[in-house]
Amino acid sequence: MKRLSIFLFLLFSLTASLGAQTLDAKLKEIDEYANKVMETWRASDAGMAIAVVKDDKVVFEKGYGVREIGKPEKVDENTLFAIASNSKAFNTAALAILVDEGKISWDDKVSKYLPEFQLYDPWVTHELTVRDIVSHRVGLDTFSGDLLWYDTTYSTDEILRRVRYLKPVSSFRSRYGYQNLMFIAAGRIVEKVSGQPWADFIKTRILTPLGMERTNLSVRDLKDNYAMPHNESGGKLRALPPGFLDHAIGAVRLNSSVHDLSKWIRLQLGRGTFEGKTIFSRRQSWEMWSPNTLQPLSERAVENLPGRHFSAYAMGWGTYDYYGRKIINHSGGLDGMLSYTVLIPEENLGFVILTNSESPGFSIMMSKMRDVFVNAPSRDWNAEAVARAEAQKAAEAKEAAKIDAARLPNTKPSLALSAYAGTYTSRMYGDVTIAEENGKLVMRLVPAPNFVADLEHWHLDTWQIHWRPTVHYNFPRGFVTFTIDENGKPDQLKIDQPNNDFWFYELDLHKTR
Repeated sequence: MKRLSIFLFLLFSLTASLGAQTLDAKLKEIDEYANKVMETWRASDAGMAIAVVKDDKVVFEKGYGVREIGKPEKVDENTLFAIASNSKAFNTAALAILVDEGKISWDDKVSKYLPEFQLYDPWVTHELTVRDIVSHRVGLDTFSGDLLWYDTTYSTDEILRRVRYLKPVSSFRSRYGYQNLMFIAAGRIVEKVSGQPWADFIKTRILTPLGMERTNLSVRDLKDNYAMPHNESGGKLRALPPGFLDHAIGAVRLNSSVHDLSKWIRLQLGRGTFEGKTIFSRRQSWEMWSPNTLQPLSERAVENLPGRHFSAYAMGWGTYDYYGRKIINHSGGLDGMLSYTVLIPEENLGFVILTNSESPGFSIMMSKMRDVFVNAPSRDWNAEAVARAEAQKAAEAKEAAKIDAARLPNTKPSLALSAYAGTYTSRMYGDVTIAEENGKLVMRLVPAPNFVADLEHWHLDTWQIHWRPTVHYNFPRGFVTFTIDENGKPDQLKIDQPNNDFWFYELDLHKTR
């Protein structure tokens, strides 16, 4: 029986080894799939870059497509992209360095370092810890208040001062709510404790020791070989200027290449050590990868991804299980720039995908590469994305027809256009002005000078929004409605602008002059 058991074990091991792909075969499959994805989405894709690290070595790095549509320069492994929220892990790494040095603790009160920082609830303000603000569990809604930093002229301090007016949607530490603003607060803590600007700390304590020579922290430092962001407008792909994000410290600021980010991945898989240099301790690596806030998973989500059973946010990283492997990951998204960083520690493997468009290519490739490296059942993520895009297009057309059908014909505004003109103020956001220009109404968001919209009368006291090209976000159709008070004068301005990132309903706008 013992001999039979040994024989069966050897037979099973041999069969498994014969059935498993070699690393070279996996990389070849990924390369071919990337070309397929670029071809499928060529009408809405510009460029993409991928790097793979295995056993502390870069085993694959390649660029696809172009840096800017209409121009010949190709994306390569050194092309810089905005990595958006992948910057958050650099922020928690900066905090980890300070924890190692005994200058802060994850469970210190935020008020110890930012005594002026306030949330809506004074008790939550008092209890708030460093761990809380980098774990997305403060009680605010996902993306709440992001209009404060997006394309505004507000300083970092002014952004943080206005957080106190954001109303929570859940009790403290009870629910996940993704928060860029809290990571800005965490970046400010790095500055207060270190005595350095956030960008300088990241550069001197992380980027330079890793040799990430091309990575920078401001679009002002983009000098050569960088990708332009792209999104669709009017059914056509357009290039956008890089977004200025310098005031959003700690949340979205880094620009990097897959070649540089492969070093960052090696540091992460090395649990804080890179080529003999310790950037942060193994203990802090464990802290940053440990779940703090559970993320809800619907039954449908689990059915769609059967290899996953839980999902949680750690600190600067998300984590979940997938076919017996722990996945550490984070995505990034800005206008025309989408990305993914994925670590699979048990395989001693990680990869990064950077794109300069808003097609689903980055997500398709993340799913494909993850499946290949954990030997998950084969699945055509690209075909599924095509089907979803077609279904979404049909759903949007149906919704547009529903809105059109609800329009009341042949109505006029309650008042003369000049009566609606004036300033409407939100304590949280600031002023929005309405002006009568050339017989039409024009709306301007004062904190964000690029946010200008021409208003087309829809019905009654509702106007349709037509954002001017200076607005880079590709908003779907939206409306503004004026409410009239008991004296027959405009009182409130309500902006109904559907989208997935910015909550205009948080702007409680009342006419002040």
